Amino acid sequence: MWHGFEGPHGGPMGGEGPDAERGPGPGRRRGPRGPRGPGGPRGFGRPGGWQNVDLPSADDAPGWFQGRLPGDWFGDLEVTADREEIIVLGTLADDPVADRAAAEGRVSRFRAETRDTRIEIAAEAEARYGRKVSWGARFGEVETLFTNVSVPVMTRLRQSERQVLDTLVDAGVARSRSEALSWAVKLVGEHADSWLADLRTAMQEVDKLRAQGPEL
Repeated sequence: MWHGFEGPHGGPMGGEGPDAERGPGPGRRRGPRGPRGPGGPRGFGRPGGWQNVDLPSADDAPGWFQGRLPGDWFGDLEVTADREEIIVLGTLADDPVADRAAAEGRVSRFRAETRDTRIEIAAEAEARYGRKVSWGARFGEVETLFTNVSVPVMTRLRQSERQVLDTLVDAGVARSRSEALSWAVKLVGEHADSWLADLRTAMQEVDKLRAQGPEL
């Protein structure tokens, strides 16, 4: 679960804009997270989906970032992507400290010291994969995303579905229908990890069959 990187409406918290550490690059984005492989970066599922056949594949993004990043930055690396965004989240290589404030300071120091290099790497990755790059770091119990893409999603809901959102607003769980919908999506994601992982695996197999085509 992410901590401390978005405000209540999905925007990044803090004084910097969402593109402050990404550098220039195309705005295309995301592919869902998949299981973590032993001894290497985490991978993810299908990068572009059936509606984005022109989007460059990001299947090799975990390996690319592992090879491109300076070796002394992270002890462990997690790279996830979807059609809009690639998130690079690393565990800082130093031994964790017991004090939370010290851990937060360590993450803040890493962010400041590596900003220029991260902008440079992000520009290269965005040119390669056609997606924005967001950065984050983990140290002890502290996990922070420095930047994050918030993407609007349009949908039509029937009255019974709107009533669910209105109930969440009336109960004070959310302040608006859009925030209630975001809350519901996050809740499903937290409690349906196994089912979503199986679904993504099944979609990957379908993609492979589509790519192979029939033998004539």
